[in-house]
Amino acid sequence: MSLYCNYTLTSTDSGIEYHKEYHDKYYGFPICDDNELFGRLILEINQAGLSWLTILKKEPNFRAAYSNFDIKSVANYTEEDETRLLSDAGIIRNRLKVKAAIYNAKVILGMQSEYGSFKNWLDFHNPKTKDEWVKIFKKSFKFTGGEIVNEFLQSTGYLKGAHSEDCPIHKIVIAQNPAWLQHDIPNI
Repeated sequence: MSLYCNYTLTSTDSGIEYHKEYHDKYYGFPICDDNELFGRLILEINQAGLSWLTILKKEPNFRAAYSNFDIKSVANYTEEDETRLLSDAGIIRNRLKVKAAIYNAKVILGMQSEYGSFKNWLDFHNPKTKDEWVKIFKKSFKFTGGEIVNEFLQSTGYLKGAHSEDCPIHKIVIAQNPAWLQHDIPNI
């Protein structure tokens, strides 16, 4: 069993309920809504250097601060919005991460224009290995290193590995036909 799956099944740590809910209801499940995909990208970017529990606890604050992850709204944020975000104690107040969210929203608007949706852009590039995905993301987005891209794609069903096969949630994810299953290739 993967470390995360095992952790959520056996841990009694403080905050385990946040991990368990995320693991059981969201991690690895396909996301079709562009705003939710964008929101997951924001969360993964903000997790860099921090614990995932911190991000899970702050998720409602991120959702509120970033206009319910509405791509068009975030793409139109001004310097005043940046200042507001950087003074919001409910989220991660990192200038590079805030600027990346706004920049990435603008990139996704372009993808929506060209491909019809962010999801369609992801589907167009699927299947890819992790390394291939990282190259594509680094060319397109800001603040998207290897771990961020890997976790974003695993958490949204584009890369295999969110759950081990002996995890009870694995079967539930499989029933939703994640993108990695359609072209099962290794995560090299």
